[in-house]
Amino acid sequence: MYGGDEVSAIVIDLGSHTCKAGYAGEDAPKAVFPSVVGAIDQMDIHGHGDAAENMGAAVEIQNNAKSLDSEKTKGKCKLYVGSQSLGYRRDHMEVLSPLKNGVVVDWNIVDNIWDHALRECLLVDPKERPMLLAEPCSNTQEQRERTAELMFEKYQVPALFLARNAVLTSFASGRATSLVIDCGGGSTTVAPVLDGYVLHKGVTTSPIGGDFLTECLMKSLEGKGIRAINLDFPQTTESYKVYSQRVIASDIKECVCRAPDSPYDESAYANIPTTSYELPDGQIIEIGSDKFKIPDILFNPSLVQTIPGMESFAGIAPSIRGLPKMVIDSINKCDVDIRRELFSSILLAGGTASMQQLKERIEKDLLEESPQAARVKVIGSGNATERSKCGSPRLSMKSKVLPTSKESALEFLWM
Repeated sequence: MYGGDEVSAIVIDLGSHTCKAGYAGEDAPKAVFPSVVGAIDQMDIHGHGDAAENMGAAVEIQNNAKSLDSEKTKGKCKLYVGSQSLGYRRDHMEVLSPLKNGVVVDWNIVDNIWDHALRECLLVDPKERPMLLAEPCSNTQEQRERTAELMFEKYQVPALFLARNAVLTSFASGRATSLVIDCGGGSTTVAPVLDGYVLHKGVTTSPIGGDFLTECLMKSLEGKGIRAINLDFPQTTESYKVYSQRVIASDIKECVCRAPDSPYDESAYANIPTTSYELPDGQIIEIGSDKFKIPDILFNPSLVQTIPGMESFAGIAPSIRGLPKMVIDSINKCDVDIRRELFSSILLAGGTASMQQLKERIEKDLLEESPQAARVKVIGSGNATERSKCGSPRLSMKSKVLPTSKESALEFLWM
């Protein structure tokens, strides 16, 4: 059932940086918005009016705005979900994420993000559509059971399927076997996929993702006296100030930064031409060597030690492997007879994978470090939009037979 063309499944991919939602079989998601929410504790502002009460997607839940533990929430909070709602500054509004190290720590926030995606963005009734949810390779059985419970009991979906991000990316490129490099916001994961199944023994991860590179760029610019944005309004929370600064710094990274052709060297890049960038307030800033240095952290994590303000990470940076080393280690953990095929089918996915020259740099480094007989081929999407959204929305569910109850769904959870 639910295998015909008359009903398209809804696909939701909740990442550490962005939530994507759309219809199975389409090339791109219909809705893309931040996977964080704005939260105002009504007890903290008792007696004060909210000037933007009617703006954005706001919902009331029992939760503590300063706690991510949904089981211990206290007080009444109003949540604001979506880019437009988060873009409007409100007094006392904290910015919270439901994820920590890729694991859901607040299901109330996740519930409201799903509700916003389904009812506000896609305008669909979840009772009428089968549901496919993308999940990271590190997802636990407890997380999957909680997901199924929420989907069946609250949203009453007729069918549910949970699929690994790496598998969806592999299928989206028309391959059943590949090596997927998922450069997400919170981390970078390299996962081998064989005949549609993730080989968990070969999965390698790194805490360096898009958000970490954005943080490094922010600290580097601040060290040179450049602040992306100044929010000096009273009653503006620190978390909202940081969120606003990261939005601008992330745009600078996407527009200006590019992976260098060779390992970054301070003296070689000291006198390169700068690139201009206009901040929202009209100020023009010049980006010099940082546009090559920040992306090269993916390949050489020890560069973090040269960035002021990142001392807390400098201690563990030498123990973190660069991207080419992660790929080699992942392939070496797999059986010998599939290594050649993995080298020739390396797929890039995730928002950070859209960085300029990243594909070419990975391919160049792997050619130098891989066995001589290996044929290295790194494959990215045709454009930045497809690459950053690659995965869930492109998977066709026409041949899938989905479970129709919570009990039967749990039998499929460890596929």
